[in-house]
Parts: sequence; structure tokens; C-alpha cells
Amino acid sequence: MHLNPYGEYAVLLAASLANDWPEDCAGIEARAREFGMTGRFETRPDDHARTREVIDEWLRMVDASTEDERARLLNETMSVAAAYPRLTNHNDEGWHLHYRDRNQSLAHVLTAVISVGTALHLTTRGMHRIGRCAAGLPGGGDCEMVIVDVSRNGTQRYCSVRCANRAAVRRHRARTSSVRR
Repeated sequence: MHLNPYGEYAVLLAASLANDWPEDCAGIEARAREFGMTGRFETRPDDHARTREVIDEWLRMVDASTEDERARLLNETMSVAAAYPRLTNHNDEGWHLHYRDRNQSLAHVLTAVISVGTALHLTTRGMHRIGRCAAGLPGGGDCEMVIVDVSRNGTQRYCSVRCANRAAVRRHRARTSSVRR
């Protein structure tokens, strides 16, 4: 048996959906498969709108100003989404744990997977390892992308090399203009 903690892939899936929202449920399902989900989804007519609500609620946690607030919001979500863990061997993947009941809607499955995965990511890697791109912070620029820090040293601050370079140029220009004055 292996433990499938829904950790890294689930939180990266959430960030991907937040940063680039699909236009329909097929896009959400395709993205979930791209990030490693293999189980079958029960489709419901309101899944696209409900999944958007799931991501918006997740973004509230991402944008929380303190670790305590982040934990409180995540605990609220997990309390209504996750079920008792159960052993499963679907698709011949080997025995692993699921934190959701069978035959749930796409939105419900993603609520459980993303909230448990985010909790595992934050508790194993650090409560600070999720947030917005530093290029969007005051004085930095306008990037609002979510970053999930999966770096070894826990110092990822930018969503891309492009944002990191732009921030470095801004800092350099600010230093050289203050020296000239």
C-alpha cells in the first residue's frame, strides 16, 4: 500500500485553476487529469459554477493575512468536504487512501482533494509555502498569480522567471535613481 496524500499535485492543481480558469467542466476535468487525478467524476449541471466557488474559497485561504486565519479557513473547508479516509484500489493504481466518499460531484471531489492536499502541503512544507507572486506586492507590479512553493529551500516568491526579472529590474532602477539624487 502507498499513501496518496493529495499533497503537491492537489495544491498545484488548485493554483493552476486559480491562475487560468477553464471555460467549461471539460476543461476542469482535463486539468484535473493533467495534474494526476484518475478517478471517475460524477458530472452535474452546476459543476462549473460550483468548482469556481471552490477555487474562490481556496483563494481566500491563499490570501489570508496570518497562519492562524489560513488554518481556520482551511479547517472550515475540510470539515464540510472531506469524508472518513478509505482504502481504494481504483484503476489498478495500488491501494491508497481517499479523503472523500464515492460518487460525489466534481466540485465536491475537488473541494476534498484540494483542501486536504493544501493542508498536507502546508503542514509538511510550511504554512508560508503558498501565496501570491511577489511581483504583485505593493511597489512590485500587477501580477496576481498564485504560487505554490515546492522549492527545496522554501524561498520561491515569484510565479515565473519573467516576474522575478522584472522585480529585479525595478529594484535596480530604484537603487540607481536614489543614488543619482
